[in-house]
Order: sequence, then structure tokens, then C-alpha cells
Amino acid sequence: MKVALVHDWMNQIGGAEDVLEALVELFPDAPIFTSLYAPDRMPVHWQHWDIRTNFINKLPFSHRKQQLYFPLYPFSFEQHDLRGYDLVISNKSGFCHGVITGPETVHICYCLTPTRYVWRYQQYAEQEQLGRFTRTFLPPFLTYLRQWDRLAADRVDHFVAISQEVRRRIAKVYRRKSDIIYPPVDTARFTPCSDVEDYYLLVGRLVPYRRIDLLIEAFNKMKRPLRIAGTGRDRARLEALAGPTIQFLGYVPDEELPQLLSKCHAFMFPGEEDFGIAPIQAMAAGRPVIAYAAGGALETIVEGITGTLFAEQSAPAIIQAVEGFDAASVDSEQIRHHAKQYDVTHFKTQIQALVAEKMEGMVRVG
Repeated sequence: MKVALVHDWMNQIGGAEDVLEALVELFPDAPIFTSLYAPDRMPVHWQHWDIRTNFINKLPFSHRKQQLYFPLYPFSFEQHDLRGYDLVISNKSGFCHGVITGPETVHICYCLTPTRYVWRYQQYAEQEQLGRFTRTFLPPFLTYLRQWDRLAADRVDHFVAISQEVRRRIAKVYRRKSDIIYPPVDTARFTPCSDVEDYYLLVGRLVPYRRIDLLIEAFNKMKRPLRIAGTGRDRARLEALAGPTIQFLGYVPDEELPQLLSKCHAFMFPGEEDFGIAPIQAMAAGRPVIAYAAGGALETIVEGITGTLFAEQSAPAIIQAVEGFDAASVDSEQIRHHAKQYDVTHFKTQIQALVAEKMEGMVRVG
């Protein structure tokens, strides 16, 4: 079976890239079609993959400012020639599901979300604090992008959603049914630790929509220790807001992350995510999660057992959740057992079963 993988862009590490890693492990001989690839910003072992970019890769500043070229992505993905492939799997949060395939090809789209800046632009612009140039330049193209995105969805044979929330969005925006396969988490990397320390923790890219500013405001008022691990364009602003009990760790190497997670009092998750891999990693390390009650957190956190949820994105709500939840009384092994249902092995098994089912159906139809 000849397989191709499609990914939006390869210049930053996040949950989408964890999915791509797992897909490459499943299909190691499959080429990866993408818009751009910045090898200096990605894992070294990716340089051994068969990565095929399009013209976006050669445009000025595209490796660091891929947002500049949003109106061009639909056209760019239509330039990839995927004739002759039996199976195409697109790992999509942007436009990569718009590749054109032949009638004999099965196209499965693993949908992280319908394109956020197309269908939820006002929320996206506010959360990302887009600059004046982008706010002026992008909106005139949105009608075109929505029309293209809706038609591109018709090129997909089967949609897979990462959560119930994303399944609802797929049904609303694309009028399509979808299966749910949760994203892969390497839970084997993490183990509980009996030596829990007195600090709360957040791990992730420092960008506005994660509402880390609210977390800092809350912990400033509580005067409790908070460690923030990660880098991002919002770091300078956040550091200016932080009081003496808040520590910025910057980039934390993969080998140091398990210990950092296993020793935290609780993991904080104040933003809205479509799924949220970092909270699962924290739970795999036996630690509870205190999260905003929206998106994937509603599906992955069991109230009072693996953590607690707060209903409003505000500093007072965070304070109430932190002070009202006894993180010291949790059962670390029970939390870890809950996290293991999201392990990468389950993801691979489910993807393999789905591919076998859809390919068999294609053969029967043929």
C-alpha cells in the first residue's frame, strides 16, 4: 500500500507534531507533504524523513511568520501531486486537507480542528492579539477562505476528530460525520513520584490565548509558587506581570520534563484547548490538573479524582479552584491509570483499525 502523509507546516513543536511523529512510526516509508519545513527549529531526526515542501517554503520570513501567507495556503496544497497513492492521511488544523487526490485514493483527515482563524476569526484575533497589519490584511480574504475550506472538506473521504468538541465543529462547519481518536500521549515516559514539592506548574508555548496572564494574576494574589515552563512570543509581557513567587523556566528538555511534572503540587491549565496533551502528561506523572472547563479538559479531567475545573476564565475563579481543591489527597496511581487510556499505543491501534476498515471498504466498492 502506497501511503502519503500531509501536514500543515513544520516550524514549531506542539500537539500536531506529536500526532505526526506517531503517524510516521506507523508509516515510516510515507513521504510527508507540507507547506514549509524549518529544520533548525525541529527535531534533528526529522531530517531523515522524506519531507516535500511547496512554494511557501521559499517565501521570505515563512519559517518564522507563516501567518503572513494564509491566503496562499489553499493554492499551495493543491500543487502537491498525490496521484498514485492508495492512502492519504492529512493531519490538519489549517489547509492541508485540501490536497487533491485521485478517485482511487482513500483520504482520511485527522482533524485537530476546523481552521480556527477561518471559522472563529474574532475569537482567534482577540486571543492571539493580532497586530494591526494582520487584522487589516486577513479579513478581506476570509469569505474566500471559508468557501475554499468548505469545498476542500468534500475531498476528504473520512474525518477523524480529536475530541467531542472537534466532532461538533466538524458537523457544524463541514456537515460531516466523524470518528473520535484521541491524540497520542507517550504516557510511559512519566511515573508518579512520592517526593512532591510545593509548586504549581504550567508547561506550554507562551502565547496569549492560553491566558497565562490570568494565572499569573491569581498566583500573585495568592502568593503561591508557580513555575512556568516554555517559550513563546508572550514571554516578555508575562514576565513583566509576574511577582516574586513566579518563576519562568524557559525551554525544558524532554528528559527533564517527567521529573518536573511528577513533583508539582498540581498542573495548571487556564486556556481553552481542543484536546490538551500537557494535562495528560501531568496525569501520567500522577499529578492532578486544575483547568478551565472548556474544550478537551471537559473530556479528560474527572472532577475531584484527576483534578478540578473552574467555570470562568478569571483570576478569582482560578483562586477559588486552587484554594478549594486538596491536591495532597489525590491518588497518584489512580490518576496515572486514567491517563493511560490516551497512550500512543491506543492511538496507533485505532488508526490501524480505521485504515484497515476504510481500505477494505474501498476494495469492496471497487
